[in-house]
Amino acid sequence: MPQPAAAQSVLQPSGPRRRVIFWRHGRTSWNAARRFQGQSDIPLDEVGTAQADRAAALLAGKLAALPVPGALKILSSDLSRAFDTAKALAVLTGEGITVDPRLRETFGGRWEGLSFDEIERTYPAEIKLWQLDEPNVRAGGGETRREVAARMVGAILDGIAAVPEGGTLVVATHGGATRVALAKLLGLPEGLWRTLSGLSNCHWSVVEQSHPSLAGASEWHWRLTEHNVGTLPQPFEAPDDLAEPVED
Repeated sequence: MPQPAAAQSVLQPSGPRRRVIFWRHGRTSWNAARRFQGQSDIPLDEVGTAQADRAAALLAGKLAALPVPGALKILSSDLSRAFDTAKALAVLTGEGITVDPRLRETFGGRWEGLSFDEIERTYPAEIKLWQLDEPNVRAGGGETRREVAARMVGAILDGIAAVPEGGTLVVATHGGATRVALAKLLGLPEGLWRTLSGLSNCHWSVVEQSHPSLAGASEWHWRLTEHNVGTLPQPFEAPDDLAEPVED
């Protein structure tokens, strides 16, 4: 018996709650080569551009049910790989992009440009601690996880404060920075930050206000509703020789 078509995946009306969509940029040549990018301004490669276009179309569909004009705001890191990803959504939605350098990836100091294999050979103790999310370890002498989380959350709270009730802030940013920002925004203790996975290229995570507050955005509480989402497999279709015959 034929099954009814699945309902379109959209963000359902949430009353006064605001949402933040963390959206990682598309692939770069350094991603493909497993190089530590940090704040080096590496552009999207051909695959990354295609990823951004496809993900933007999926997100635009999810955002179609937003309640009022102006309920969508797009915020982006100033690094080109994130900004060009954000532009793909801006073209489809007609929204402008606000740029905030606080949304950059972790500054990786002397690690930037090295492959992860090279870092593990040359800085084995430091990279092990950093991968364990030790909050005060500096990536290549650059930033700590704690510092990245603080600046990211500051940018997000400033951005969401300008979003009307029921609206959504899309944040085009970076994988490592997103993970620690999510953890801090959700109130996870630093020892549990590793429980969140990073985002794949052009995947996203969604948080929403759990309790709207008359206080400022810094007093809001958040809950995670989607994490590391990007694509879904195609629905199964029976092969022609097994399908029910059609009499026409």
